[in-house]
Amino acid sequence: MNLGTVDLNLLVALRALLEEENVTHAGARVGMGQPAMSAALGRLRRHFDDELLVRVGREYELTPFARSMIPAVQEAVQLLGDALRVTEGFDPASSERIFTVTLSDYAMSVLHEPLRRRVKAAAPRVRLAFTDMADDLSGSERALLRQDLLVGPPGYGFAGEHLRLFRDRYVCVVDRGNTYVENGLLSVSALRDMPHAVTVFRGHHQTPVDRVLGQTGVDRHISMRVYGHLPLLFAVRRTDAVAFVPERIARAFTGDGKLLLVEPPFAAPVLLEAAWWHPSRDADPAHRWFLSVLREVAAELRSSEPAGLPPSPAA
Repeated sequence: MNLGTVDLNLLVALRALLEEENVTHAGARVGMGQPAMSAALGRLRRHFDDELLVRVGREYELTPFARSMIPAVQEAVQLLGDALRVTEGFDPASSERIFTVTLSDYAMSVLHEPLRRRVKAAAPRVRLAFTDMADDLSGSERALLRQDLLVGPPGYGFAGEHLRLFRDRYVCVVDRGNTYVENGLLSVSALRDMPHAVTVFRGHHQTPVDRVLGQTGVDRHISMRVYGHLPLLFAVRRTDAVAFVPERIARAFTGDGKLLLVEPPFAAPVLLEAAWWHPSRDADPAHRWFLSVLREVAAELRSSEPAGLPPSPAA
């Protein structure tokens, strides 16, 4: 094939499609409308004789052939830009970029307001898309290509580059009529005897609460398992169960008096949240801008950490 017959603009569109796995998101990233990006995808499909991007349920997925091309296409775009001395620009004030962030319900409850507020102030036309955690995000840098950022704790197998965001501490939440609470306190003996509502994480990784309770000799009697932290606040109502919940959301949901926030009878387990991204994103000016906004949000959240946290190792 003669290289002169190939439209090199399709290479930029191809990279966006491979990394975003979505025609609309890819078009917003490179400044193309959805019809134009759909037309580019059609040309690429004919060129490679492969569908590249296929619908699976309500989402899109790359074909195996398309996924295998990702490293080579990323390198080709970088080399082409270097050869032509072309630098992709990003103007927050005029951009219509969509940034996709994958995170838990807890991280959403903490990050959503300050992140959206700062993005809107600097980039009023930029949009944020928040998605739930998938099962295959641990241990794979390539899985990170489906989103701009993933927010999750270290130690859960997330790959790629990362930025520490904020810390929290686990506290106990119980119904106000819980019979195991004495004078506003829970003992280690009570924790051994009472039922527990627990959150289940994909991959069944051990949580900070699991580690501390194991060291304390508390073998939990689990009465309910849920996905995420927010459902725990509803699981313990009108029961004698206890749930360990990050303090930031515990305080937000115990103000009506129906639930009680109780200090654990030992040093509270600490939770650290970080942002993770694929190393290829470092070459994207838009991504670098988004990270700068996230650093501002992280500084804001660190200034409002719950009392009782140990000094930060980064301090």
